[in-house]
Amino acid sequence: MPTLEFKGKQFVYSHHLGVPFRELQVVAEKSLPAEGQKPSLDDNLIIHGDNLEALKALLPTHAGKVDCIFIDPPYNTGNEGWCYNDNVRSPLMKEWLKKSANPVDKEDLERHDKWLCMMWPRLNLLYDLLSDSGSIWITLDDNEVHRFRSLMDEMFGKQNFISTVIWRKNYAPKSSARHFSEDHDYILVYAKHSEGWVPNLLARSDEQNAAYRDTGDPRGPWRPNNLAARNFYSKGTYSIKCPGGRVIPGPPSGSYWRISEEKLWELDRDGRIWWGEDGNNVPAPKIFLSEVKDGRVPQTFWDYSQVGHTQEAKQSLVKILNFESSEDVFITPKPVALVERVIELGTKPDSIILDSFAGAGTTAHAVLEANKKDNGNRRFILVECEDYADTLTAERVRRVINGYPYTGTQREELHRENITWSTFEKKQAKVLEYVASIENLHGHEYDKIKKQIKDGVLTVTGERKVEKTAPGLGGSFTYCTLGDPIDIESLLTGKGLPSFEALARYVFYTATGQSLEKVGKPAPDGFIGETDLFRVHLFYQPEKEWLRSNDAALNAERVTAIEKSNQSGKRAIVFAVAKFMSQKELTARRIEFCQLPYAVHRILGD
Repeated sequence: MPTLEFKGKQFVYSHHLGVPFRELQVVAEKSLPAEGQKPSLDDNLIIHGDNLEALKALLPTHAGKVDCIFIDPPYNTGNEGWCYNDNVRSPLMKEWLKKSANPVDKEDLERHDKWLCMMWPRLNLLYDLLSDSGSIWITLDDNEVHRFRSLMDEMFGKQNFISTVIWRKNYAPKSSARHFSEDHDYILVYAKHSEGWVPNLLARSDEQNAAYRDTGDPRGPWRPNNLAARNFYSKGTYSIKCPGGRVIPGPPSGSYWRISEEKLWELDRDGRIWWGEDGNNVPAPKIFLSEVKDGRVPQTFWDYSQVGHTQEAKQSLVKILNFESSEDVFITPKPVALVERVIELGTKPDSIILDSFAGAGTTAHAVLEANKKDNGNRRFILVECEDYADTLTAERVRRVINGYPYTGTQREELHRENITWSTFEKKQAKVLEYVASIENLHGHEYDKIKKQIKDGVLTVTGERKVEKTAPGLGGSFTYCTLGDPIDIESLLTGKGLPSFEALARYVFYTATGQSLEKVGKPAPDGFIGETDLFRVHLFYQPEKEWLRSNDAALNAERVTAIEKSNQSGKRAIVFAVAKFMSQKELTARRIEFCQLPYAVHRILGD
């Protein structure tokens, strides 16, 4: 398979492996736990720190558990002011970066190489975090989409490419454009394993359902289908005598009947063929609404009328954070409806959604909206490296959860579909009935239910007058920063010792390649978790004096406790600072000793 070559690739190819593990440290005063609860790593997470190191820090807890990844990385337009400063251990790389200006701008002739070097190790870690049934969605524009597609084909496998979605992001053309007004962005969709991944269906629209007629058939409303098709069919060239007496000599020129003559009359006997009012029409097989998919297959063109536009996203942020105007929004947020569409297609009610380029926190907002609509329990993980992680990213989420100061008319879209006035006239009664049902269901929430047809789109909007505070969506999150690296130096010096929970997750992941579900209190036998092959034990306390004492060693008493608790007969992996038994004796008892401090490695084999 062809691969994409770029400057620095050989130096970043395995860079993610050398990134140190860091402990996720809870910042209680910036967290928003549920009432009566303490901040927890099991809650929604907002992580402030370099996203490369944050993704590595998530591996011990979330490897293979993330169901949906949505990222909005720098588009590399040359105007974003992003910097490339990964600590790649290569003199040549450091020399290259030292000679190159940061932030990356249009004058940097190597900005595409830098961007690819930045994305490569992060994608490696995102791949490890993604579940086997998960998907990743990436927004880009023409600056990098063609290079990124090659990068993803190499890393995720071209067989796992799902689609490229076109998002029409502007509601008006840019008259200042030099050549063409760029009105769309791309969303690349890849699955971890495409053969096992299918998107959820979208809800069927009223317009689609209106095509089905109700004639009193007990099987419900139906619509006629075309009997003729262009595909060759050896049994599809027969003549048909209609019930009204008309003889149809055969299918139209260049086409074939799509079913055999025997099948046609079998369907007719079952009342599944429509011959027209006089019985002389070309027969049309009936498609019953009750037998079609309960939803519609998503399409690859998403119009702003369906998923929002960039100006709408800025205006929403202005209201939530009480900015003076959209000019105060110094980043380019995505519309909540856009990310909601991704969540609708790519998640289940209990999914974990990760956004490692969190920006304005739109992904968290969309997750909370989705949970409110279907009473789901989705969780979000946001990572933001900039200083505004607390004042913008987390603050937006706080206000969305609790409500925010606002006076004016708040509008919430309740229904949207493409329609024309002529279509509306035919189905006016049904639309009015639907609006009435919304009024009955949501009338207590809104002062007015408003319907409008504009540019071929029917929109039903709920409006309420808000005085002082807009209502919140509910929810909670834990705010984290990145602690010191968990490495041999910290254990030797006793400086920045990791907590028992952090080290337990770290050693379990490095020994097994899997994340630890939950860490309890230290057990007498040191047990922290198991896989299909191993039981893992850790004897550790984050105290310098204890680590130097005999209490920190693996002894005969602890070996007996390990054997007694091992009912499955699995091999035991034990982490401790010392041992008072020979490895030969431990091996005979199916125990592998791993000394701390030491460069913890992944143990393979039996």
